[in-house]
Amino acid sequence: MRLFIVRHGETDWNVAGRFQGQRDIALNGRGREQANLLADALEKVPFDRLWSSPLSRAFDTAQAVAERQKKAVDVEPGLTEISHGLWEGLQADEVERRWPGDLARWHETPHLLAMPEGESLLDVQNRALLALETIVAAGGDQVLVAAHDAVIKVLLCAWLEMPLRCFWRFQVGNGSVSLVERTARGWSIPLLGDACHLGAPYHRPHQKGL
Repeated sequence: MRLFIVRHGETDWNVAGRFQGQRDIALNGRGREQANLLADALEKVPFDRLWSSPLSRAFDTAQAVAERQKKAVDVEPGLTEISHGLWEGLQADEVERRWPGDLARWHETPHLLAMPEGESLLDVQNRALLALETIVAAGGDQVLVAAHDAVIKVLLCAWLEMPLRCFWRFQVGNGSVSLVERTARGWSIPLLGDACHLGAPYHRPHQKGL
């Protein structure tokens, strides 16, 4: 089995640096363009199944690929982005004013912080791994999975047997794709965060995570 793990395209809240979490923020014009470029890049991959988070920014990204192959997209709630709780809709400076010191803790020890009325990384990893079990059990040799930054990163930590404190070591940009293969020795990752379909990587601006 080969899993093509896709992060959704850009939204206006990505650009503004707002915590999106489980708010259903739609793709912006650039995000729709990224989804179409991704669909171009994956057009000749014969997908058996396509799965997505229920949030529209992920579903619409998967749908752009699915339409080329006249396939349906299955929704898996366990792929939903992390709940940022009361941080959702806020920018970093607003979070710092309301919860002094928590933003630094989120960046330095993310595995120890649960956002107010939100989730911890362990919460997200546990449900994402259960979602993965559902996806694997449904079968298919080539499967697309459209999800979100935090979900993808906690899955990468699990696949690489890395502790969740390593969460920030990954950069997975909007519209990127990572390839994960299940082998007799377990999961391997031959491709991580590829976005060459969006243009030469050497000239793209750095996409800083929140």
